[in-house]
Amino acid sequence: MTRAEPAKAGLVLAPGSRVGIIAGGGSLPVEVADGLLKQGFVPFVIIAEGEVDREADFSAYERQTLALEDIGLLLPLLKRNGITHLVLAGEIKRRPRLSKIRPTLGLLAIIPSVIRALRRGDDGLLKVLTRSLEDRGIAVVGAHEVVPELTAGEGTLTAAHPNQSDWRDIKAGRAAAKAIGALDIGQAAIAIGGRAIALEGIEGTAGLLDRTRELRGHGRLAGKARGVLVKCAKPGQELRADLPSIGPHTIDAAHAAGLAGIALEAGHSLILEGPETLARANALGLFIVGLPAMEAANKEPANGR
Repeated sequence: MTRAEPAKAGLVLAPGSRVGIIAGGGSLPVEVADGLLKQGFVPFVIIAEGEVDREADFSAYERQTLALEDIGLLLPLLKRNGITHLVLAGEIKRRPRLSKIRPTLGLLAIIPSVIRALRRGDDGLLKVLTRSLEDRGIAVVGAHEVVPELTAGEGTLTAAHPNQSDWRDIKAGRAAAKAIGALDIGQAAIAIGGRAIALEGIEGTAGLLDRTRELRGHGRLAGKARGVLVKCAKPGQELRADLPSIGPHTIDAAHAAGLAGIALEAGHSLILEGPETLARANALGLFIVGLPAMEAANKEPANGR
């Protein structure tokens, strides 16, 4: 289990519902598809061209590939296949090129909103997309609603626990992650020695951890041990897409960067491939902790845990 409390009920679908998945990279779209199948709903998978790295895992499902620049064809595709609900799952590493987008009547109506959203950042674009789909009768649902067992619970989820210095890093990292999140830049920060030393940019969490590993030899960090990766949802984020997530590769990269552990927002973050991720963290001695709501974030536990 990836939770420190009893699992919550997931999405309840009416008989006859048909769920589509816009699949990006990583394991999340695979876990969403498998979760739907366990509930008796066979998903229709829309593979984001050039983004999916586990396409073979969708071989049993009806599917179609769609280029990001063909976003205007999405709604007709959903309507043709009777899709009532849509899940956006997985990493999309690039944005569509505006100059190559194929215009359609439906897309022309929202192009000004899309352009403004692209200027604001990823979350702005997701909000425009979800609002446009829902206005046209497609219910957009979050991956965490379909497979709630992926949601990080509150408290320490591993055998290792944060110590008092780790909690100072968690506090500093969370403040930094929220600050860059408010600017729609990223969702993660790394703190060592009670201060943020690296922020997530366009390279994503993997790149952030690689950069931190390289920074270990920097004069100001030389000799400093431990440190924490903190991932948080952006303030006001569209929670039905792009929730902060970690997986086994995150654990390996955090360990390689010399970190003591990872902190996530409980209820607003995902732990992918949960059993493997937790087992990997335990094997390497890293902690994973689910943080409470922001109003309680500044209250450091008296026992350091």
